[in-house]
Formats: sequence, C-alpha cells, structure tokens
Amino acid sequence: MVHLLVGLNIAILLVLIGALVKMQQKHFSFSKRVFAGLGFGILLGVFLQIAYGAESGIVAQTTDWYSIVGRGYVRLLMMIVIPLVMVSIIQSIINLEKTSELGKMSGWIIGILVATAMVAAVVGVGSSLAFDLNAEQIEAGQAEQERGSFLEERLGEVEGMSTPQKILQFIPSNPFQDMTGDRATSTIAVVIFSAIVGIAVLGVRRKNPEQAAIFIKGVHAVYAVVMRIVTLVLRLTPYGIMGLMASTVAQTNVAGILELGKFVLASYVALLVMFVLHLVLLAFGGLNPLTYVKKVLPVLGFAFTSRSSAGTIPLNISAQKNSLGVDEGTANMSASFGATIGQNGCAGIYPAMLAVMIAPTVGIDPLSPGFLVQLILIIGISSFGVAGVGGGATFAALIVLSSMNLPVYLAGLLISVEPLIDMGRTALNVNGAMTSGTLTSRILGKLDVTKFNDRDAIEKDIAV
Repeated sequence: MVHLLVGLNIAILLVLIGALVKMQQKHFSFSKRVFAGLGFGILLGVFLQIAYGAESGIVAQTTDWYSIVGRGYVRLLMMIVIPLVMVSIIQSIINLEKTSELGKMSGWIIGILVATAMVAAVVGVGSSLAFDLNAEQIEAGQAEQERGSFLEERLGEVEGMSTPQKILQFIPSNPFQDMTGDRATSTIAVVIFSAIVGIAVLGVRRKNPEQAAIFIKGVHAVYAVVMRIVTLVLRLTPYGIMGLMASTVAQTNVAGILELGKFVLASYVALLVMFVLHLVLLAFGGLNPLTYVKKVLPVLGFAFTSRSSAGTIPLNISAQKNSLGVDEGTANMSASFGATIGQNGCAGIYPAMLAVMIAPTVGIDPLSPGFLVQLILIIGISSFGVAGVGGGATFAALIVLSSMNLPVYLAGLLISVEPLIDMGRTALNVNGAMTSGTLTSRILGKLDVTKFNDRDAIEKDIAV
C-alpha cells in the first residue's frame, strides 16, 4: 500500500512536469514558468502535508524521489559554479583595459556588501527588540539540546582562529583543492586564483602578445562552452523549483513554526525591511526599484527554495547581465563575492538577532552602546567567508557569538524553524549580491540603463 501511494505521488509530480513542458512549448515566458513551478510545488507540498503528515514514512519516501528533480537541479548548478566563476573572472579581467579598473570594481562590490551587512545587523537588533525576543522564553527539547551540543562542537573549529588567520583562509594554497569546494572559503579562493591568472595574462599581453592571444582565444572558447552549459541547466529552473518547494512544504514542522512564531515573524520583518533598504539604495542610484524587482524575482524564488547562495551564482550572473544590464565583469565579481562575503541575511540579521536574544541570559544589557557597537563591528568583520550553502548562517553565528563571549548552545533552540527562516535569509543574501553588482556597475558608468529599463529584457537567453 505504501509503495502504491508513493507511486501515486510520483505520478502527480510527473503530470505537473508535463504541464510545465506544455507551457514551454506554448512559449510562456521564463518568469511565468518559474512562478508556475513555485505554485505547483507549494500546492503539491500542502497536499502531501494534509494527506499524510510531515513525519509520515510515505512523505519521506516521496520526497526522496522528488529530490531527484529538486536537489538534482541544485547539484547541476553547483557542478557549473566553479568552472563558471573561474572562466568568467579570467575573461572579465583580460577584457579590462587597465588593472586599476579591477581594484575599483572589487572595492565597490566588497564595500557595498560589507556595509549593507552591518546595516542588516542594526535591522536585526531593532527587530529583536521590537518583538521583545529572549532566549529564556524558548523551551528546549531533546532535538534542541542535541543541536546546542553540536554547535558547541563546531565552535571548537573556529574559536581558536584570530581575524588574521581567518583572512588567510581566503588565500588559495592549493587551487585544485578549492575547485572541489572543500572549504567554506573555496569560492573566494577560486576567485582570487582566477584574478591572479587574469592579471598575469594582462602582463603577458604587454610583453608577449602572440602567446597571450593564444591563451585568450582558448579562454573565450571555454567561456562560450561553459555559458552554453549554464543556459542548458538554467532552463530546468521551473522543474527544480517545483521539486524543492514540494519537498520543503511537505516536510515543514508546522507545530515548531507555531511555537516559535514570534521569532519567525521577527526574522521575516527584518528580512523585508532590509530588502526595502536595498531598493532604496537602487532608487538613490537613479534606478526604478519596481523594474528591478520584476527582473530578479525568478532568481530570488530559486534562492528561496534552494537555500544556496552558491548554487544561485549562475542564475545571479545571468540575471544581472541579461536582465539588469550590468556589465559582465561586475556581474561575475558581485555574484561570486556575494556568495561568501557580506551576506545580509546569514551574516548580518541572523547573528545580530541571536546575540540580542542571548545577551540577557548572561546578564548583558543588549541596549548598551558598547555591546551594540562591538556587535556591529564584529558582524562586519566576520561577514567575510560565510559558506554560501545551507548552514552558512550557523557558521556566522558561531563566530559572532563566540567573539561576543555569548553561549552558543542557546542557538540550538531554533532548530525547528531554521529551514523556514534560512529560505528568506538566502533570498536576501542573493538580492544583496545583485544590488551590489547593479550599484557598482552604475557608479562606474558601465550599467546598460536601456537594458535595465527594457521590460522585455528578462532572461531572453533562457526563455526559449
């Protein structure tokens, strides 16, 4: 009977996949198909939740099959992240006329990412205080206690590292190891290695243009192939989002959300406020926020369901170039840096909210200026190198809480709602990266404003 029901659930998913295929054949826009996939996934997840319950063995087996579509798509995206980052960064640099342009571009991108992360910390503090959040109000069950113990174990991995040692983690000692994604800072390490290669090519081009031309021709050829792979994978986005959303909704712990509803609400209020602040920055840059929102929604939808900033890099780059009119170099840099630096949700809002919640349990006034200034500065510094996959917020929280001498085990109290909040955090992280890229391109005078304002310029290369 169980196998029959699981087979029925798989059949429903296949029917919905068929519906998305029909939409593509009838030339529905890419955005419409993405949101159709999102809607189908939510409805399917609600059906599974109501029919069987989140803890049901049928749901567990069904979502195992659904993960072929959902997590399989994420794995395909992760597959192309490192090749895309490498070849994109190298090509971006060899297309520059002066190496000084690279410094300006990187400086603005990183500056905007870190500055907005610090602003996000202030927003997180404000939301925690407004909702009167306190870690003492939350009861700890067995799962929460186990999570707390796990966090204390993880703390041992990062507690002994000084700030200079953390910075050293960005520098690649073995680029081939970092190409496997072995470390939390692997993406940045690959970016740095690729930048060095690009700068070296510029030097060779000045001294031996013939040899440089051969290498550059090869880079352009590899770039064309990689971008074709990216296009092929991104066309699967509606199906991947549907599979991810169905599994997420079906397995959501409704009781845990109700119990910690105030924290969930406070988190999403903070995320929404920070998202609005991103739009305000764009408005100050002379860009229409509503046009921006319309063009980035498919990317944010995937980030929300996948909970992976790194996995969203290909979509991020594509949207910036094809929809927003950001120049290629800035789009590549901002998407790559934004996956591990200055993540507004994971490295800004979340650690700040935890710190304010936990401080009263050890007799610290979270409103004291000394505490707040220290917290914001630490968040700004620690926002470098946060892993761009699900769980990166935990790493950021460990660094911030341990630096503030706050007990990390209390963070385990929020385990039941972590996935739900992490979805919103990841979407904000990705939006921060796209905002930094758009603003940097605008500041440096490289933004194609005509394309930005073109309502039809939404993933034209993918929509077919």
